Amino acid sequence: MTTIQYLDSLESIQEDSFAEGFFDGWPNRPSPETFVRMLHGSAYVVLAQDSDTGKIVGFVNALSDGVLSAYIPLLEVVPSHQGQGIGRELARRLLKKLDAYYMVDLMCDPELESFYARQGMRPANGMTLRNYKNQKGIS
Repeated sequence: MTTIQYLDSLESIQEDSFAEGFFDGWPNRPSPETFVRMLHGSAYVVLAQDSDTGKIVGFVNALSDGVLSAYIPLLEVVPSHQGQGIGRELARRLLKKLDAYYMVDLMCDPELESFYARQGMRPANGMTLRNYKNQKGIS
C-alpha cells in the first residue's frame, strides 16, 4: 500500500510535482501552470504526496474572507490513488483548519453528497453558473 504524506504548504511545489490524472473527465483541463497558480491563490491548501514517487496525488483547497466564511471549490485524488481514504483525510484536515469559520460551503454533484455527509456536512440548496469554455482557467 502506498504511503501518503500530507502537506499544508506549497513550498517546493512546481508544475512537475503533480501526478498525471487530475481533472479527470474535464473536457478543458487546466494546464499545470494554471493548476499551481490556482493553488497559490487559495487561502488554504492540503496536498497528498505519494512518499514513493514524491508526486502530489490529491489536493483540497479553500477560499475565504478570513472572517466568517470559507468555500471549498475542489477536492481531487488522481484515479490511481482513489479508494485508499486519501480524499477523506484531505477533507478531515481541511475542515479542521476551517473549524473557526461560521460557514463552510461547497457544491458537489449528488453522487458525492454521501461522502461529504460522512465528513459532517449537510445538504443545502445553491445556485451555480458554469462557463465551461473557461474551464482551463484565466490566462
